[in-house]
Amino acid sequence: MADGRELIYYDRGTPPTGRAVADLRPLDAVAPSSEVRQDPMTGAWVTVAAHRQARTYHPPADECPLCPSREGRLSEIPAGDYQVAVFENRFPSLAGEPGTHPVPPALDDPLHSRGPGIGRCEVVCFTADHDASFADLDEDRARLVLDAWTDRTAELSVLPGVRQVYCFENRGTEIGVTLAHPHGQVYALPFVPPRTAKMIDQAARHRAATGRNLFDDLVAAERASVGSLSTDSLSTDSLSAERPEDSRVVLAGEYWTAFVPFAARWPYEVHLFPNRRVPDFTGLNEDERAEFPRIYLDLLRRFDRLFGDGDRQVRAPYIAAWHQAPAGHEDELALHLELFTVRRTADKLKYLAGTESGMEAFMNDVAPEFAARRLREVGQAGAATPATASRPTPGTTDDTTDEEAQR
Repeated sequence: MADGRELIYYDRGTPPTGRAVADLRPLDAVAPSSEVRQDPMTGAWVTVAAHRQARTYHPPADECPLCPSREGRLSEIPAGDYQVAVFENRFPSLAGEPGTHPVPPALDDPLHSRGPGIGRCEVVCFTADHDASFADLDEDRARLVLDAWTDRTAELSVLPGVRQVYCFENRGTEIGVTLAHPHGQVYALPFVPPRTAKMIDQAARHRAATGRNLFDDLVAAERASVGSLSTDSLSTDSLSAERPEDSRVVLAGEYWTAFVPFAARWPYEVHLFPNRRVPDFTGLNEDERAEFPRIYLDLLRRFDRLFGDGDRQVRAPYIAAWHQAPAGHEDELALHLELFTVRRTADKLKYLAGTESGMEAFMNDVAPEFAARRLREVGQAGAATPATASRPTPGTTDDTTDEEAQR
């Protein structure tokens, strides 16, 4: 790119000709300035990135920085079209060569432990279609996104100083998205974030108490909840209203299972696991990769059907957070998705209350078993619906993706 950032195109099939288009924008070199500070009361690391106040904020559609470039309008993507594109964020929370300034331990000043915000933040554009959403993609494109996530995980996880690679998508203005174009992000983190740290501790406790892996037991228990159905022959077709009503399994295939967690924090929250435990995207085999697009697109389209009201469709704002094992914990932690929405009904949002924001003690208004039944029902209702039908009628809802992106 014109300011020295890296841009990578991903294609299935033969890449189009003329892809080597120069970035002709007069951009100054990026000079982000951020640092990480440790909370002495919890041990959690907080990133301070004041330069991000200047990032792009809700531009009109004809000025979208994630659309392909065209005559008279140059964007972050120099090419006139693309399938999937990944590039370094222009306004990153973390930047600089990973490993050059590792996060320091608290030594002489344990109350004020800090370090430079070294890491990498990338933007993943799922499609050139500004008005689409991930749920609108076909299976080939969804597989290509998975391949891009896998490639970026492999590249970033081996950089010195990187502790965890985090792939995620935020969709909807209710979530805080400031760019409507369908996209997600990849963070190469120089520390283990709080939620992962809690999983590490809980997995260790489970191993000490049972001698088994926490995530293996969790997936096995949820799959067993289908009652008389054989867990060896589960399929999306077999998960019907005839199943036990208290089962939290939403859909399952031969290689993947999606379920509402027993202690769900959000009104509609689903966890998606490969049935065979792997630490990250790079550990998936070809069978698991081949089944993934059908399972994941089905799950996203169910979220899009949750809050329909007659002819009006209200898309569910959501966060899709992919948890991968951090360095040194590959033997115990498991790759999985945590997908959740902040919408609890078609016209009501879930706001974090004082107990939740102040004490991290969640209180859910929707029973997990009811949420699972509802997600199974909307799957049946939309079984014959083509992918493009998941798009809302124009003007019925604020659309699409990701929060902190490219900016």
